[in-house]
This record gives sequence, structure tokens and C-alpha cells, in this order.
Amino acid sequence: MRKPIIAGNWKMHKTIKEALEFVSDIKGKTNADVDAVICAPFTLLKDLKESTKGTDIKIAAQNMHFEDNGAFTGEVSPLMLKELNIDYVVIGHSERRQYFNETDVTVNKKVLKALETGINPIVCVGETLEERESENTKKVVEVQVKEALKEVKDSDLSKVVVAYEPIWAIGTGKTATAEQANDVISYIREVIKGLYGDLSQEVRIQYGGSVKPSNVKEIMGQSDIDGALVGGASLASKDYLELVNF
Repeated sequence: MRKPIIAGNWKMHKTIKEALEFVSDIKGKTNADVDAVICAPFTLLKDLKESTKGTDIKIAAQNMHFEDNGAFTGEVSPLMLKELNIDYVVIGHSERRQYFNETDVTVNKKVLKALETGINPIVCVGETLEERESENTKKVVEVQVKEALKEVKDSDLSKVVVAYEPIWAIGTGKTATAEQANDVISYIREVIKGLYGDLSQEVRIQYGGSVKPSNVKEIMGQSDIDGALVGGASLASKDYLELVNF
């Protein structure tokens, strides 16, 4: 049985004060049967780890470099995240791919480095509206999944979380129906099965794209959806608690 994982992606929001107030609001109120994750900007990570100590709340970075150190001004290395005991790192979010030139190649490098460093990767895949309308969704997602998992060892596979986020549904208010999301996620599991056999059953696959308290229960009721990667609806503590206590 795969443990559900609900991850709130704060994107470029919140000061340290706001983040600590958020944690104060949710402490002791999350569901122990669900992995509750907060994906936060780098400036908040240290304070969030300290303020959630002794709780079940996990903290994720929103990105990292694939080198341990070097002349990469403005980047943060996996060793820096590991020093803070960061639990997860989001890799290949569509906004990173769109605005910061992330590619399938760099996504794969980051996945391998995260696993090597002992940080669990949340790997994002998904299609554009044009790709969806031309009925290329599964082809696009298959390529992204296969490239992301290149050289990932069998023993590391269960540490990888895959987040299916149709780009046309992110921050737009448009949502894939629960059935559409489940169909693609089921296909992703088949792709992983083709690579790893029955180990595919250990991989948790989330849906991301305008998930909110009003639709999370329906989404989580699907056969192959193991969680959600939530953007705007995770910024308010009340909404976040509704999501993780679906």
C-alpha cells in the first residue's frame, strides 16, 4: 500500500515570519497516514526544518543544482540541502522547464544527484495544451519519465515521487478531470513497469494542476493517484490542512 503524499508548492511566496506562522497553524493537525510536505523557497528551509522538528511534516526544496559545488553563481547544491536535512526536492517543475531552460537531460542529472545525496526527488512531468489537443499527451509524458529515470537503480526507485502536472492546468483554474488525470498516471505506472517490472507498484505518483480543497477528495479517490502537488491552494494554512486531511 503506497502512502499518500500531499505536497504544497509555495513557489515564490512567503517571508520567514509568514512561513513560521503557517507552521504554527498546522502543527499537530496533519494526518499521520499522509506524508505532508511543504515545498519552500531556499530562504525558508532552515527555519522550516527547525520549526517542524518532532512533527510528521516534511520539507522540500523547489530546485537544486546537479553539482556538489563550483562556479555556478546563484545556484544551491545538494550538499547544502543535505546539511539542512531537507527531505525532498522538486525537480523539473514546468515553470523551471519553461522559464529557466530545464531539460530532460538536466532533470535526469538532478534526479541521480538527489538520490546519491540522500534527498528524495519529486520529478515533474506533463504536457502543454497544444500537445494535449494533438493527442500527444502519453507520448510526451513517456519520454519525460524514461529520460528522468535513466540509470536510477532498482534500490532507489521507491524513493522517487513522480508528479504528473499538465502544464495547461497549472495556475489556470483549469483542471484535468479526475478520470483524465488517473488515465495518464496509470499510463505512467505502465511506463515505469516496462523499465522496472513490479517495482513500479512502489512508486508514488501525484497529480498537480489546480488541485484545491473542493476537488482533492475526488482526485485522491482514483485508483492510481497517490497524492497531489498543490500550488496556490497550499498557501493558506486552513486550505493546506483540508488538503492533507482529505
